[in-house]
Amino acid sequence: MLERAAAGPDRSWAYGPAADHVADGYLPEPGTPAAPHPVVVLIHGGYWRPEYDRAHLRPMAAALAAVGHPTVLVEYRRIPGDPDAAIDDIRRALTALGNAEAAVDASAGVVLVGHSAGGHLALLAADHPAVIGCLALAPVADLVMAERLDLDDGAVLAFLGGPAADRPDLDPAQRPAASVPTTVLHGVDDSLVPVAMSESYCADRAVRLVPLPGIAHFEVIDPLSAGWRSVMAELAALVPPVGIE
Repeated sequence: MLERAAAGPDRSWAYGPAADHVADGYLPEPGTPAAPHPVVVLIHGGYWRPEYDRAHLRPMAAALAAVGHPTVLVEYRRIPGDPDAAIDDIRRALTALGNAEAAVDASAGVVLVGHSAGGHLALLAADHPAVIGCLALAPVADLVMAERLDLDDGAVLAFLGGPAADRPDLDPAQRPAASVPTTVLHGVDDSLVPVAMSESYCADRAVRLVPLPGIAHFEVIDPLSAGWRSVMAELAALVPPVGIE
């Protein structure tokens, strides 16, 4: 997934002054849907590290647009030791969907879909007024657990610039879930973000957990994988596709 070629967006726009303040719009065929339809906003992972950008989610964005979902792939700042930049950027990007520069009509609301570290950001940003649903794919949903397991060689410490216990405001496991419908989908065979993290997060919250046996970390963002049908089914439960089967 990190190397697969994919079509570029139909349109890109800046949502702020920084180089990483950019969003890509992937649109259904003209005329589909005829009425405003919720926009899917994708947030990529990569353990919040600067070397991983939105490019590896382009196949997913194109696949979602092909079945009728107006889709926006968001970039955000990934600055070690400045975690607030990332979540602030996601919120800024969501607010900017109402601007004339955006290539989508977000008047029907937004469904956030985040993978891995992007799933962490999606769970935090799901309380934004534009959001009507959230699908977190293999999210880093418990920063204290991720730090204890030393996932990706200290990714949490690098992201936060200090211990996870010092930033409960940025730890989904230390916060109540947003009030919008939320689903967590996680491969049981995921070795990069263990499914136990999602099990812990969902245990005491009104959040649907869908474990996928035989599925690892990247299959949940791969339109060619065995797990893709489950991703589409859970997304359809939040926002049914329109116009194309």
